[in-house]
Amino acid sequence: MFLKQKSSGDLVELLEVENLYNPFKKEILGRFHAGEEMQDPETFLKSELIFPSGEFLPQCWLDPDYRHLIQKLSESTLT
Repeated sequence: MFLKQKSSGDLVELLEVENLYNPFKKEILGRFHAGEEMQDPETFLKSELIFPSGEFLPQCWLDPDYRHLIQKLSESTLT
């Protein structure tokens, strides 16, 4: 699976896809997919990655307490 680094726009090949949707993991192992040679693996902050289409990663993949945030937002719109 590939994601894009926000700051550079370069594609990142994920090497630990299972950690992508684990909200308790803030970093993920991957490698840049640029140039002719295969790049060395390195860790990337999930908060610095987006889908190649430009969409952000789902909050439930990034924040283990995302349900609490959704509840707070719902309560604030009701008042």
